[in-house]
Amino acid sequence: MAANMVRLRGGAWGPVRRFGLAAYRKYSSGGGCPNVPLTSPLPGVPKPVFATADGQEKFETKVTTLENGLRIASQNKFGQFCTVGILVNSGSRHEAKYLSGISHFLEKLAFSSTAQFGSKDEILLTLEKHGGICDCQASRDTTMYAVSADAKGLDTVVNLLADVVLQPRLSGEEIEMTRMAVQFELEDLNMRPDPEPLLTEMIHAAAYRENTVGLNRFCPVENIEKMDRKVLHSYLQNYYTPDRMVLAGVGIEHEQLVECARKYLLGVDPVWKSDKPKQVDKSVAQYTGGIIKLEKDMSDVSLGPTPIPELTHIMIGLESCSFLEEDFIPFAVLNMMMGGGGSFSAGGPGKGMFTRLYLNVLNRHHWMYNATSYHHSYEDTGLLCIHASADPRQVREMVEIITREFILMAGAVGEVELERAKTQLKSMLMMNLESRPVIFEDVGRQVLATNTRKLPHELCSLIGNVKPNDIKRVVAKMLRNKPAVAALGDLTELPTYEHIQAALSSKDGRLPRMYRLFR
Repeated sequence: MAANMVRLRGGAWGPVRRFGLAAYRKYSSGGGCPNVPLTSPLPGVPKPVFATADGQEKFETKVTTLENGLRIASQNKFGQFCTVGILVNSGSRHEAKYLSGISHFLEKLAFSSTAQFGSKDEILLTLEKHGGICDCQASRDTTMYAVSADAKGLDTVVNLLADVVLQPRLSGEEIEMTRMAVQFELEDLNMRPDPEPLLTEMIHAAAYRENTVGLNRFCPVENIEKMDRKVLHSYLQNYYTPDRMVLAGVGIEHEQLVECARKYLLGVDPVWKSDKPKQVDKSVAQYTGGIIKLEKDMSDVSLGPTPIPELTHIMIGLESCSFLEEDFIPFAVLNMMMGGGGSFSAGGPGKGMFTRLYLNVLNRHHWMYNATSYHHSYEDTGLLCIHASADPRQVREMVEIITREFILMAGAVGEVELERAKTQLKSMLMMNLESRPVIFEDVGRQVLATNTRKLPHELCSLIGNVKPNDIKRVVAKMLRNKPAVAALGDLTELPTYEHIQAALSSKDGRLPRMYRLFR
């Protein structure tokens, strides 16, 4: 304040009083080059060199295979941080000959004590030095161990990942803690207001009854106490082998990642040492169709000032195709065209308010709370399904609305709605691939399945080539299959499986009429 109160000659405060000292100082107008316009380079200043992308090689995903079969894939990306991880071709679909729930247990046990690190805290402190975080996710067909950290700590990160995957201690105390964590997650799954994870489990179990991707992703309650180090080692011995792994990295140089892999992942004996021949389940998914029902009181799922009303949830699915087939892209466009969501979506650009499940279902039937399309795809099969929810008294009508939407998929496809779906799919793809962890997962999963990677511009080109006839063709093929049905809640008004199947085989998707003598 004192610095601004400078009294000028003659006693006047002048402009200082109004604007402060800074306003009183003579304004610098770049006197060195007064007549050079902003659009021209300054004389005597060297010409700037800007970063450029020469063709596609800057975006290319590089893949190297080591002598032991381990694949190393990397994608360079500008930035200080990198995401590195190990993806294993292992998941709940491989548990047919084992206790169900092993992958779920391994996911919770990840980044615990190892041969080098005495505890989880020690691992987290090591990562903290490089500003790093870690995560493990197990799905039906892949287990993924990932770390995001400063790129300068790459050597430490790869060393840590190798130790976590190949040298876990699996102590009695850690296994006991994991039992408690799994128990809590199972209780939470059955209590949460959003039933989507539970319905996804049920629709897979109905579509692929007791095989591959139909096996339970979560550990059944009766198996929690049976899990021990011996059971886990017997599974790890067969599925955690170098030829079933990919070390993927984003934001690092490929040669540097290969060097670290040779140092920490080549010639390393895992803690479950064994030279026995591997017994790997190579079963191909068998689509069976069918129905799984779970009668459940949903009236008290979400109590409070604004409780969620009692709803019955239905999911109907049909077999689509694997992500390795050419029809995968038309199915992805079809899923985007169906779209949908909840009845309380905020709307706005990109929210899918012009998709079929909004226009034909939620906008016309105010009593439906949800209508959403999902597409699950694996290396040997796929499942396109629609999830809907409504009051238990209107379940029959809701099921008929959904079966009619499946039949209408095979009808005329408007040019505008198709172009909108393709543009939205491209937009979603490109926006997701702005994120480094998403690029990492895309690189890892594609290389694990195909030993190569389709780049975003290739995928956008394939999406752009989808025609109305492609949609009709894949839908006609899909509708020839038996449906898979999952139902949760009060199922008093649920039509029989045979009636749902008959509706999907009819021309208009309507359920067979029921005549009751007494109402």
